[in-house]
Amino acid sequence: MSSTSEKAEKAGGIKSLLSTPVLVSAAVTWGVGSLLFFLLFSVTLPGEGRPFWYGIGTLVLEQVAFLFAGILCLRNSFSNQIVSGRNVWLGMGLGLLSYFVGNLFFSWWELYWELSPAVSPGDLFYVISYLCLTVGMILAVRSRRLNLELWQWGVTLAIAVAGIAFAAWVSYPFDFLSSAPAVEDAVVAIEPARPAPEWVIGLEKQLDPLGPPLNLLYVFLDVLLLIIAAVLLLAFWGGRFSQSWRMIAAAAFSLYIADMWFKYADKNIPDYESGDLLEVFFIFTGVFFAIGALLEYDVSTRSVSRGSRRRRGSAS
Repeated sequence: MSSTSEKAEKAGGIKSLLSTPVLVSAAVTWGVGSLLFFLLFSVTLPGEGRPFWYGIGTLVLEQVAFLFAGILCLRNSFSNQIVSGRNVWLGMGLGLLSYFVGNLFFSWWELYWELSPAVSPGDLFYVISYLCLTVGMILAVRSRRLNLELWQWGVTLAIAVAGIAFAAWVSYPFDFLSSAPAVEDAVVAIEPARPAPEWVIGLEKQLDPLGPPLNLLYVFLDVLLLIIAAVLLLAFWGGRFSQSWRMIAAAAFSLYIADMWFKYADKNIPDYESGDLLEVFFIFTGVFFAIGALLEYDVSTRSVSRGSRRRRGSAS
């Protein structure tokens, strides 16, 4: 009897720790803690690079957010109770986990070998990630019968035009940006602590020609995700599942902001090291996806349980 009650108490304690409010609070706490970390340590003195531990810290914060969100999205995809469709969450879950793997390769190249190639093996997983996220969100739009009003289509069009214009400006800046005073002389060249092996250098040279088309593809997918997020936000506005899809839309907006900043900084800031303040939006992307998946799972399971209770009540 005592062992059975103890097991029941432990099971209840684990279930309470994995409840939606607790997990949502954990995701919010992770996002706030990440923002504080960036605010406190992202600013460096002129001519000084960011310390190695800071790069590891930003990597851990981002990886945990994407891994957590990916697992939660896959949990939704394996549940028969999810109302918005299992394939929707399968696409987003695979996309987030692909981004997680891409970050591992990118960080290996940047943090360990201290290289900043135009293309790394991680880009393969980034492209897969964007495609999976795009497919998942398109499936979510198709699951809704879009009946947007004229002003809503106008808002979507305005967001699309603004997103395209800003992405074009960031990726292909105007000439006056190049007239800014050069700061290369203020940066002290430092030899890498770990010289990259020949196979890494050779692979970097082979992948380098893919830089321009990949950059164009990223811009296209960023803008496409932004447009889909706007449509999702308007399509699910006011419904039972509006909260979860607001979070998904916020995740897509966060990814757009972080990507646009990284493209601008990489192109216009000499010897740019990742980890600037606006890159915290990468972490916000994972956090918002996680919260959206949690809210969707909670609403779906509660609606199913209510329906079963009604059926049992009517049968009695």
